[in-house]
Amino acid sequence: MNAEEIRSLEQQYVLHTYVRPPFVLERGEGVRLYDSEGRAYLDFGSGIAVNALGYGDPDVAQAIGQQTQRLMHASNLYHTEPQARLAKMLVERSFADKVYFCNSGTEAVEAALKFARKWAKVNGGSERDEFVAFSGAFHGRTMGSLALTPRPHYQDPFRPLMPGSRFATFNDLASVEAVIGERTCACIVEPVQGEGGIHPATPAFLRGLRDLCDRTGTLLIFDEVQCGLGRTGTLWAHEAYGVTPDIMSLAKPLGGGLPIGATLLTQRVADAIGPGDHGSTFAANPVVCAAAQVVVGKIAERAFLEHVCWCGDYLSKRLTDLQEECEDIVEVRGRGLMWGVEMRREVAPIVQACQEHGLLVLSAGANVLRMVPPLTVEQADMDEAVNIFGEALGVTNH
Repeated sequence: MNAEEIRSLEQQYVLHTYVRPPFVLERGEGVRLYDSEGRAYLDFGSGIAVNALGYGDPDVAQAIGQQTQRLMHASNLYHTEPQARLAKMLVERSFADKVYFCNSGTEAVEAALKFARKWAKVNGGSERDEFVAFSGAFHGRTMGSLALTPRPHYQDPFRPLMPGSRFATFNDLASVEAVIGERTCACIVEPVQGEGGIHPATPAFLRGLRDLCDRTGTLLIFDEVQCGLGRTGTLWAHEAYGVTPDIMSLAKPLGGGLPIGATLLTQRVADAIGPGDHGSTFAANPVVCAAAQVVVGKIAERAFLEHVCWCGDYLSKRLTDLQEECEDIVEVRGRGLMWGVEMRREVAPIVQACQEHGLLVLSAGANVLRMVPPLTVEQADMDEAVNIFGEALGVTNH
């Protein structure tokens, strides 16, 4: 089928919840994607921060192939080795004592919310059922996570939402103190906000939030669905702050492109959860868990994370240099290989112009262009990306 036939088929049969560009992607290799016409695109969106190892990693492919031949699905009614091994890897490399597996980031957040409420009921009474989230947050589109994502255009069509959601201002500890109360069971925050425009938390804010939660007997949930697992140059984004959560949600890069989510929790939270409190038919799929073991093993290597840090510094400098030449750029912000470029105008036309020149980038709100390339990106790729971005902005001497 050609691109026009595929688009026509989708138009007729697929429910349209995304606005897509006209090309049809066919394959990927390294940090590039190729469409059905053979055109290459340098991918600085990496499947919305999913393809951390790029496309076609041979070790991931081998793990998938071997596990497919052994066992593809068993359900959570039975023990499987890949699930056990992956859980061990995550616990040994994190603050956590236990892991719950699911199928996506929003599911990982939903599990975190359920676990927090159950913990509060066991330890503080049935009245502790509220959550505190933050301005600019994005935690997902299911009903619980959506209730903690304060964006009218996402929320309004689906009201009434889950009750018990209160909001404070990101990076403003005083605003948290004003809303946290006797009914609060947990605060949920992204150490680096993704969809909200690539805003890193300040060290004082995250450390103060940890102290406030400890003083009030409130759980602290970190949403690292987008910023976790190497994206910011440390294995977990919160490592740079010297702060640990009670619960953490993880997803996007974990499965190497296959769907998986995970909710990591301390033993004191795990002690409140028992059989029947939560579950999923497809969670901890053996094939996905086999792939995830490879992903975690590679990203956790010191040399790999040092590469991400070096690339982050280089990309930051190139983007900051471009800012000096372009008055439309308000701010460049981010960490590791998670960068946002805030513009004085809407970025949708810029994203399209980059696509037309062979570069895939994302938006993070109306005025922020987002770059989240594969963590395997190299200097030449970053030079090419910034050059194309500059051309899209009309800057030629960069």
